[in-house]
Amino acid sequence: MNIRTDILLRVYVAFGLIVVFAFAVLFKLFHVQFAEGERWSAMADSLSTKYQDVEAVRGNIYSIDGSLLATSVPEYEIRMDMLAAGIEDDEVFREKVDSLAAKLSDYFGDKSHREYSKMLRAARRDKNKYFLIKRKVSHSQLVDVKKFPIFKLGKYKGGLIVEAKNKRIFPFKSLAARTIGYKNENVKPVGLEGAYSHYIDGESGRRLVQRIAGGVWKPMNKDNEIAPKEGADIISTIDINMQDVAQNALRKQLIKSDADHGCVILMEVATGEVRAIANFSKVAPSVYKETFNYAIAGNQDPGSTFKVASYMALLEDKKIDTNTLVATGNYKIPGHMIRDSHGSIGVVTVKKAFEESSNAAIAQLVNTAYRENQSKFTDHLYDWHLHEKMDLQIPGEATPVVKNPNNRSWNKNMTLPQMAYGYEMQLTPLKMLSFYNAIANNGKYVTPIFVNEIRRLGNTIEQFKTRVINDKICSDETLSKIKAMLEGVITEGTGRNVIHNPFYRVAGKTGTAQVADGNKGYRAKKQYQASFCGYFPADNPKYSLIVVINDPKNGYYGAEVAGPPFREIADKVFANDVQMYNQVETSKMVGNTKMPPSKAGYRSATQKVYKALGVKALFAANSELVNVVDTNNGVAVKEVRFNSKQVPDVSGMGLKDAVYLLSSTGLKPVVRGSGRVKNQSLLPGSRIVRGYPITIELE
Repeated sequence: MNIRTDILLRVYVAFGLIVVFAFAVLFKLFHVQFAEGERWSAMADSLSTKYQDVEAVRGNIYSIDGSLLATSVPEYEIRMDMLAAGIEDDEVFREKVDSLAAKLSDYFGDKSHREYSKMLRAARRDKNKYFLIKRKVSHSQLVDVKKFPIFKLGKYKGGLIVEAKNKRIFPFKSLAARTIGYKNENVKPVGLEGAYSHYIDGESGRRLVQRIAGGVWKPMNKDNEIAPKEGADIISTIDINMQDVAQNALRKQLIKSDADHGCVILMEVATGEVRAIANFSKVAPSVYKETFNYAIAGNQDPGSTFKVASYMALLEDKKIDTNTLVATGNYKIPGHMIRDSHGSIGVVTVKKAFEESSNAAIAQLVNTAYRENQSKFTDHLYDWHLHEKMDLQIPGEATPVVKNPNNRSWNKNMTLPQMAYGYEMQLTPLKMLSFYNAIANNGKYVTPIFVNEIRRLGNTIEQFKTRVINDKICSDETLSKIKAMLEGVITEGTGRNVIHNPFYRVAGKTGTAQVADGNKGYRAKKQYQASFCGYFPADNPKYSLIVVINDPKNGYYGAEVAGPPFREIADKVFANDVQMYNQVETSKMVGNTKMPPSKAGYRSATQKVYKALGVKALFAANSELVNVVDTNNGVAVKEVRFNSKQVPDVSGMGLKDAVYLLSSTGLKPVVRGSGRVKNQSLLPGSRIVRGYPITIELE
């Protein structure tokens, strides 16, 4: 075989293979087009269109006084369809695009006129039907944007596309921020926003969107959208005015004492409703923010505020009475000396030892009474449920740590006497306050609550009632003695120079505790926790309150550090709650033979007042001015006739109405006295001489 034949053979083989491959491609093309066409068309549709969730407007969170704590406001994303009906003609677009660019540049100020014009023209060339112009546009801005050139051509003609987004705002900024909380994906829920998100979130809607150039999904047919269902509203127990007072008082004291962190909780005694809760941590010198909820998650040794539980156990078991004598100063236990930081005050009564917060006294009393049966003491604490969580309405509650003799860490020589004054245990400030609240509530121990009810469209869909943990924590006899001791702290003890107020009575206990420095223990670096826990008014408790300040640098005793903010909060709450200090007696009409006196005057004003008071009044008169007449069947009115040429009868009227009426006729009133008009110098009905003086006597 020669070379020419060999080459031709190879060419024919190659050409034949190409022809076969071409036929194979054509066969596959026809097979895909006709045999598998429907399947691939459906797949194409699924890749270019999909259903997308439409975010629902989240519900609001309100304070107990109706103030708005958290709400959602619309925030818009504005886009433009460059092929809209009104600008299909290139001439129309070119004529107005520079005016639109100038308006956008002047209004938003983020780009120059030239940059906006260049962007819009480029989008027009690309035939972009979903061009992004601006994100995060407010409603008021949107109203203005709709008036811009091109956009004002109409809903569909101008090409303006508006996408609504929901933005969460907090009208009172940092007030109760940690309690209100937040809800973010991949973040543990915080506060009410997180705990009640299944109510607040509402139900998402659905809409069909189409994938266009650039990977953007554009809504297709809004008429077929499934509208989202708005979220429900949460009515919290927070009082915004009390919250403001609490936060300001706490922040002021934290700055003054240069403390690391602190918290305040104000609770209503009868209901357990939390009216204010504040938590601040130092983030910079003299700068404090809410970063952690110490009130419900900050487990620490409570210190001397816990002594009230120790004395309650002793009184309940008849181990002591308030006049029992006890030594103060030092108390030696194996391996440790318990000392009173302020020194010995000698041998005093139990009541005096409590008022002066003697550690040595309570350690000795508890150790002596329960040394041979230590579980009897801890049984009281467990009966009071101090070792259990309170199942709060917001997440993050720390688990209390209250030991008993069965625990491996229990030391039979040291644990019991140290527990007596608030060590070797872990309790949150809210847990401690709840126990004091039970004392104020005549022994009824209730769970703190943060939410009163949930409403949707103004209708209540769920209410939350106070849950009782313990109906009676101790006998009435013990309760009476404990209350007297708590009042004695303020009048005779450690709180007398700081908390005592002559206008109302306070009951409570100071607390000073040394806290451990992480894993380094108590001795590495001395850190203290100052606290004050109590309730007011002591004779008829309405509010309980705790202040806890950790690691203060300027002083550390409970009275000097936690006392001032307690006093400030209590004073302001008391001053603003009229029911606590000014019990107004209700006047009853039963048996009265006469209605309350009323001034003559304008019919509409008189009618409005009687309607508001619920008094039956017969307004048969048609005149604008009326005089009130008392009858056996209620109140009737008679007409006050008025003629511009005659002196009017102003008897029974108030000063304002009488002067206005006389002046309008041209007379010059001369006034004597105050109250209602008794006499007038010119007789009613006499002829008017304009500018003539008329004397009216009021009583």
